[in-house]
Amino acid sequence: MIKIPLVKFYKRKYGKELLIDVNDIHYIKKGILQHPVHRYNFYCLVLITDGREEITINDNKHMVQPGMLITSIPGDIWSWQQDTQLNGYVLIWEEEFLLSFFNDQLFLQKFSYLQSDRQSPFLHLERELYNRVCHLLSEMVSEIHDREKIDRHVLRAMLYETLMLLNRAENIGNKSLSINDVSASHYVDSLVKLVNADYATQHGTKYYADKLCITPNYLNKIVRRSLGTTTKSYIRNKILLEAKRLLTYTTLSVTEITDRLHFESTSYFVRWFHKYVGCTPVQYRGQKYK
Repeated sequence: MIKIPLVKFYKRKYGKELLIDVNDIHYIKKGILQHPVHRYNFYCLVLITDGREEITINDNKHMVQPGMLITSIPGDIWSWQQDTQLNGYVLIWEEEFLLSFFNDQLFLQKFSYLQSDRQSPFLHLERELYNRVCHLLSEMVSEIHDREKIDRHVLRAMLYETLMLLNRAENIGNKSLSINDVSASHYVDSLVKLVNADYATQHGTKYYADKLCITPNYLNKIVRRSLGTTTKSYIRNKILLEAKRLLTYTTLSVTEITDRLHFESTSYFVRWFHKYVGCTPVQYRGQKYK
């Protein structure tokens, strides 16, 4: 079996950590030339502004052209023409960029075009919608490259508006997956929903494997293949995301957060948090959030 390269988010491309980026397709052409088939471990939207050629997401193949937008969730397999002549915008972000701000941890599930069981990853934008989305993406580029004034809240608001607008787009094409892919996709999708519901009280892989009636080893295998990480890491990142959100946007004490996230003791939670974030919860809370 050929190993498909996993492209990870470059969080410090602009110096300080930034979990969103917008580029043109030209910026990623070098990577496509080396690995035309690859996966991402982040969300990605590609708006085509020029060119016409075939792109495949998972097993869904379509001839894309200006006015079309391609949606991708973590784990999707992209297959580009190696010498692609397409032009357009590439918007990428990590889940934490949105979910650390919104109280609703199921926020991204509101968008059907960002689900593993979506009808198709290809959307068609009518001219007015296309122009609005182009304008928003252009504004994001300007905001990101203004190093002195860059505001994450402004970027988050523009991303939110973009996602809401894309609810108006027309979904085109039919999803076509093999039986094995459908089965794996079903398990991963179910895991995501279970973790979203139970991560605060259930931290172990075995709990979720038992819920899905599969072995922990098989669950790890399909999660790694689809999301580029282990089940344990996926659960941990969800807990970290919620811990960061509570520290940033509430006045709950560290002990109260420990209880809410069902850690055995405050001291253990502090050590655990420091291990994966690099600072204590109190230090994290004291940092200026931009």
